[in-house]
Order: sequence, then structure tokens, then C-alpha cells
Amino acid sequence: MHMNDLIRKKRDGNKLTEEEILAFVQGYTEGSIPDYQASALAMAIYFRGMDAKETAALTMAMANSGDRLTMPEMGVRADKHSTGGVGDKTTLIVAPIVAACGVKVPKMSGRGLGHTGGTTDKLSAIPGFRTDLSMKEIESIVQTCGLCIAGSSKELAPADKKLYALRDVTATVDSIPLIAASIMSKKFAAGAQNLVLDVKTGSGAFMKRSADAKSLAKAMVDIGTHEGLRVTALITNMDAPLGYAIGNTLEVIEAVQTLQGIGPEDLTQLCLHLAAQMLYLAGKGTQDECMEMAQHALYSGLALERLIWMVSAQGGDSSVITDTTLFRKSRCFRTVKARSDGFIRRIDAEKCGLAAMRLGAGRTTKDDEIDPAAGIVLDVKPGSEIHSGDRIATLFAERDDVFDGAVELLADAFEVSDVEPKPIPLIIDRISNVK
Repeated sequence: MHMNDLIRKKRDGNKLTEEEILAFVQGYTEGSIPDYQASALAMAIYFRGMDAKETAALTMAMANSGDRLTMPEMGVRADKHSTGGVGDKTTLIVAPIVAACGVKVPKMSGRGLGHTGGTTDKLSAIPGFRTDLSMKEIESIVQTCGLCIAGSSKELAPADKKLYALRDVTATVDSIPLIAASIMSKKFAAGAQNLVLDVKTGSGAFMKRSADAKSLAKAMVDIGTHEGLRVTALITNMDAPLGYAIGNTLEVIEAVQTLQGIGPEDLTQLCLHLAAQMLYLAGKGTQDECMEMAQHALYSGLALERLIWMVSAQGGDSSVITDTTLFRKSRCFRTVKARSDGFIRRIDAEKCGLAAMRLGAGRTTKDDEIDPAAGIVLDVKPGSEIHSGDRIATLFAERDDVFDGAVELLADAFEVSDVEPKPIPLIIDRISNVK
């Protein structure tokens, strides 16, 4: 196989065979195909797309690029995945809830992509926390704690780890086949039995339009159906940031607050719905019964206990979870104030995410170091009434010289109206292969 032939073939709109896709994945994983050729093929796929057969072949090639967890002795297990959003720290809340209800949650997560934060980046804000785990370590932690959140590794879906980082810095993130294959390959590698997908749509999502989010959801549900996986996808609103915190340490703190029962309403409700869907797929009861179980696990403190156990088991300093004031704080901060009276009509989530990146909370190249403490805390939500001069957000960073562009970008994210806007549903649709 000559890589330039594959690039040309896809560039010209032709279909790649299963053998060609497998050869590409194997070559890129082992290093015989360089980044520049892989990025060229990713860009060709971005523009030309892949059909269902190509997407399934790419998914399984990446899933089989390393070892796969089977864990038959663990019993029923479930997983969830978000397609990426601004302020989306749901995994840190949902996984402990589900584990506290008796369903095992072995989860593989990724780094941030573009303007969205990644779960492993958030967890890395916890001193000592390890996501680079061996298969034996993952199995042991799941058996002990009921859950484990690990990153892609040399053992599990290594092809996805390499391609994931490359897409982040080559403007090839928001491609339905590449997103679907990336997500589902990690799920198959981690041995998922029951999977809930949180497919975001809106300004802060990779799928800006609801129709595209539904297409992505259907593509992933179809892959799951083909491979015998029970899958439910919720289409959820990401036109505004989820919760109030944006940035790695700040989001961990907000996740802990939510597990203490004092989190933002939108974040809390979405997490409960996601957890209930995972429990339902795992056969724990009716949808109403599963919601009651999730609520009990959250408000009783049992889910918070699970998070603390997991942090300790993965080498993290759990004292920052029991007392979040112990997290390292940024040296500098700036506030953003309202420019007029009225109601917040909209908060552009993408602009918020880009502003957080400028502060150091995200990457512009795949080798960039993230500042865990950098980020933004909002004071308002869409529908909030404000007056000129009110504080609407606070930005945090390690250096003063990063604020100016970020402040202007964030200020532009707020749209104010004289009329109170109608609330937008948080959950827009449900697509599932399970009734």
C-alpha cells in the first residue's frame, strides 16, 4: 500500500476498502506513516466523508489496534461518552452515580479537542491522578471501586490516541465518521456492554446543527447495533456552557459540588438523566425506577464516596476532593461586567471555550501544556436578568498578559435582550436500539 494512493483515492471521493483502512491504521499506529500523511487523509475524509461500511471498518481497526478489555467476571457494566462541549464535566458525576448503583463503569476518555475540554485533562488537575493505566490496573480498580477513568494507552486503542491528538490541531475534529469511529473504537476496546452517548448540538458543540448531531448519533447507534452493543444517544443542548465553570480545576470543583447536591440545575439534571439511561440499559429497572436510584445515589453522598475512592485508587490526592479549597489557584484574575440592562438571551459557548483556551485551559498544538487552574466562572445563565455594571464572569490565568484578548472574546459571547427569552430544552431527542 502506498499512502499517497489512499490520500488521492479519498480526496477524489472514492471509497476505501476494509483492507486499505486497516493498513492505514496499522501503519500510523506503528509509526511507518508520518503525521503529515495521516493529517492529509484526515482532511480528505473531512471533505469527502465515509459511508457506513468505511466508518465501521475504521472503528474496528482502531479498536483492534491494541488489546481489548473483556472482564467477564465483572458482571454488568455500562459506559457513557459525550461528543464534547464547553463546561461538560458530566463523566466526573455520572460515572460515580452509576457505580454507586451497582453497575461497573470502566471508562476510557480523551484529551480536550479544540475549544472543548477533555475528561483526562480535568482529572489531571488532581495532583498525582493517573490516567495512563495498564489493563490489569484498570480491571483491579473497577473491581475495587466500581469505576475507573483511563486515557487511551499503548494497550487500549493506541491508534485512536494518536489520531485524536492529530485531529485536534489539523482542523479535522468535526467530521462525523472520524468522531463516530473515535468514540466507538474506545468503547469496544474498553469492553462496553451498554453505552449512553451524550451528543451535543449548538454553538459550543462540534455539531452546530441539530440535524448533524442526529446524524452522528444514528451513525454511532448503527455501529453499536452491528456489533451487538446496547446503545442510547441523547441529543443535548450545547448552545450555552454547561454549568458555570469552564476550565479543568474549576470544572472538577463544580463536579464535586454537584455530587454534594449543590451543583447547577442544568448540570445536575443532565447528569441524572444520563445516569438513569445507563442504569436502564444495564437492566436495573424501569426508566422511572432508574431515575429514583440515580437521585438517591447523588443526594445521599454515595456517589461522592465513589469518586473519592477512584481518585485514591488512581494515585490522586483525594484531599482536594474532600476539601476543594486545597486545589492550586491562579495568580491573576479579571472580571467581565455587563454592558447594558436586560436579559441574557444567549451565551455563545464556542466563544467561551475559545476564551478559556487563550487563558491556558486548552491547546493550540498537540504538545501544548495546559494550565489546570486557568479558566472562567460565569455568574449568569441564559434568561438571567442583568444590569449595566453587574459582574457576569470572572477569568483566571497565571499571567496578566493573556487577559485582554480573552476578556473581549468572552464579553462578545453574551447577547442581551429587552425581553426574557423562552427556555431551551436541555434534552432535545433520544435515539436508541433499545426500547
